[in-house]
Amino acid sequence: MKRSNIIYHQASVTRQRRNKLNNHRSIVLWFTGLSGSGKSTLAHALEEKLFKKGCRTFVLDGDNVRYGLNSNLDFSEKGRTENIRRISEVSKLMLESGLIVMTAFISPFNKDREDARKLISSDDFIEIFCKASLEACEARDVKGLYKRARAGEIKNYTGIDSPYEVPEKPELIIDTDNQSLEESVSIILNFLELNGIAN
Repeated sequence: MKRSNIIYHQASVTRQRRNKLNNHRSIVLWFTGLSGSGKSTLAHALEEKLFKKGCRTFVLDGDNVRYGLNSNLDFSEKGRTENIRRISEVSKLMLESGLIVMTAFISPFNKDREDARKLISSDDFIEIFCKASLEACEARDVKGLYKRARAGEIKNYTGIDSPYEVPEKPELIIDTDNQSLEESVSIILNFLELNGIAN
């Protein structure tokens, strides 16, 4: 859709200048996986480590975003797709602001994640698949949502009556069934250091 009455403003303070000031590259780390797979826990633990290293960071958490920005969206396939589209746009803005952005969303559909990658650009998008069995996620079920979904109280629940499409080529796979939180954080930190993102 063309917006003939809108002109995109090019700021004089660029992402490159912010990165230089921050002494690290901005990037989007896109955590995906079933509910209970450890996305939020891992993203926040990683943020703590990066923050202590002097990095500018922010975690966009699924529940928190749905409280505000996306409070008008439901959990239908259309609602989920729009949820991820908005998050992608916000992530892109935060990337331009010089931050290391961590998104912790189920984001169950491959197409939505690929659209996010295209919008943000593949060079700036690191997909991290938090791999965990449905059984393990249900056992963790701290919010009791799987139990309610099994009872039919919640519809379109990912893993129960709505699909989760496993990432086809994620940059990282974190096996949260078998790796401790400390091991998982170390794997991501090593990846970031090897790729010159957070030294």
